[in-house]
Amino acid sequence: MHKFFHTLWLIISAPFRIIVWLVKLPFRTYKKLHHFLTYVPEDRPVVDALATAITSKDGLFAQIDILRKHLFRALIALVITVSLSFLFTERLIDYLAQPVGGIEVLKAIEVTESIGVFMRVALMAGVAIALPYIAFELWLFVAPGLMPRSRKFGLIGIPLATILFLAGAAFAYFVMLPAALPFLLNFMGIRAELRPNSYFSFITGVMFWIGVAFEFPLVIYVLTAVGFVKPDVLKQQWRLAIVLIAVLAAAITPTVDPVNMALVMLPMSLLYFISIGLSYVAYAGREKSSEATSAQV
Repeated sequence: MHKFFHTLWLIISAPFRIIVWLVKLPFRTYKKLHHFLTYVPEDRPVVDALATAITSKDGLFAQIDILRKHLFRALIALVITVSLSFLFTERLIDYLAQPVGGIEVLKAIEVTESIGVFMRVALMAGVAIALPYIAFELWLFVAPGLMPRSRKFGLIGIPLATILFLAGAAFAYFVMLPAALPFLLNFMGIRAELRPNSYFSFITGVMFWIGVAFEFPLVIYVLTAVGFVKPDVLKQQWRLAIVLIAVLAAAITPTVDPVNMALVMLPMSLLYFISIGLSYVAYAGREKSSEATSAQV
């Protein structure tokens, strides 16, 4: 009988308990989020932390399992965004073909060539859409080891990662390609006949890698925040960095002429010096958090 009345009471009180749970949910969420953003982890050199993780099998496997879960959720998000991009991929293909006169200029010679182009463009669009969530999952993985200041800056940097990637892709499409395509299509006076597969592989590859290159300042900030990079080293080695940027620009640039190579080098060099400034910001925040922690101890 007691069990019957207990079950009856649970059924009657269920709506009220649900309402109380919904009222408390925002407060509990805020409390957990505030604790996650403000708690101070153990301040140890990165090398020591990595050595401990490697020598401790349980710790290493636990971190690998956590990373696997974050990557799996990011992969699910990418599958969803690629599927959604199918709705507008045809219009996007038409737009990307405008620099060469439209999609009717392209001539396919293989049966599956058009399908391959469709999937390639849809994948690139899906990556661009899913980038904020992918960056958020990576932030969730590294955030527990960051100081509160760096953790908050990293969260703010997630939309910045998307903006930088899109800015790089836009730079490639609106600045690089209009300058490079006429040179490539009429080199030595030989008019190139364009295939959809080769054209879209070329244009999406250039846009993707230039977009990734524009992420460099954010990467430097994160590496400085976790202790892998120091701003003084970046400042001292700027000459070497320019040489490496030149090599990278030569690899990314679709043509061999110095004009198009310079179009890639200039923004990448500017991004490097911006990275130095962001590195100083991250380093100062890390030092300040460490001093505050030492004072409390």
